[in-house]
Amino acid sequence: MTGWMDYLKMAVAHEASDVFFVAGRSACEKREGHIIAMDEARLMPADTEKIITEMYGAANRSMARFLEWGDDDFSFAVPGLARFRVNTYRQRGSMAAVIRVVSFDIPNWQEWGIPAEVMALAEQTSGMILVTGTAGSGKTTTQACIIDRINRSRDCHIVTLEDPIEYLHRHQKSIVSQREVTIDTQDYLSALRACVRQAPDVILLGEMRDAETMHTAMSAAETGHMVIATLHTKGAVNAIDRIIDMFPSTQQPQIRVQLATVLKTVVSQQLLPDREGGMIPACEIMHMSSAIRSMIRDNKNHQIDNAIAASGAEGMISMDQAILKLYREEKITKETALLYADRPEQMKRNMS
Repeated sequence: MTGWMDYLKMAVAHEASDVFFVAGRSACEKREGHIIAMDEARLMPADTEKIITEMYGAANRSMARFLEWGDDDFSFAVPGLARFRVNTYRQRGSMAAVIRVVSFDIPNWQEWGIPAEVMALAEQTSGMILVTGTAGSGKTTTQACIIDRINRSRDCHIVTLEDPIEYLHRHQKSIVSQREVTIDTQDYLSALRACVRQAPDVILLGEMRDAETMHTAMSAAETGHMVIATLHTKGAVNAIDRIIDMFPSTQQPQIRVQLATVLKTVVSQQLLPDREGGMIPACEIMHMSSAIRSMIRDNKNHQIDNAIAASGAEGMISMDQAILKLYREEKITKETALLYADRPEQMKRNMS
């Protein structure tokens, strides 16, 4: 059987995004949205257990959490090759792993296709910015590019709270403190509470998983910090609904007012296959206009999508408008545009 490190080297050479080690199937990689077998040797449960045990050793990490809970996240680096973010889990009683390949270098935002309007968020100095999207939509890369621009252009203290750390930021004009949950700190909430006492100017929060973390993040944004956070939701409206729904109904009116005050921008993105066989992000951008603030406070979130679509002059763009723009710039095909559109019939009419 090919060694697991050889598979990782192959994945980096092929510019794959992920590697899969699952019993009953050969080792596979994900390239340009497609899962491709890396050889013909089928992995057995003993093979995946050996691979995963050796990976934990390479990362100098205990397997205790994985053995107790059945899943775990961690990362490690191979000098001269890349960083790797690992998720281990059990399936059908055997060990399995999915490894995300992360370059040592922060990607070039223009080559990655991130809109200039999103990169301009690096100029914000306070309030909350949300970067949302489903798993694998490029949220971490977008955040890394924004943090990199801040790092290169402003002298401030940036604190990132991540699980696990993917991109490594070297100190430039800023000081960058990167804390990994379970290694450098117990959990997001305790790290966030401590972070406020570390003189941060910018706080990057890898994920907001519960109401208490959400409330602490909003409080940090209220007190003058810039907070960039991630949510696993599709669309700006779903992100707002998700935050409010985390709280008991008795607290929701207060949370609406607080969120309408601290929130600056929501970027929701998904990755689309482009014409050249790669992937390109489509980004919905919602800035907090006075109208949208009122909609959030008054529990009229259902009106927000239309407000985004009608507010191009204020720098906003809906997901379907972003997809249509990519199509008109001939970066994606008509079929791709229709497949990923929220309203395919309306997209078809707009194309003509």
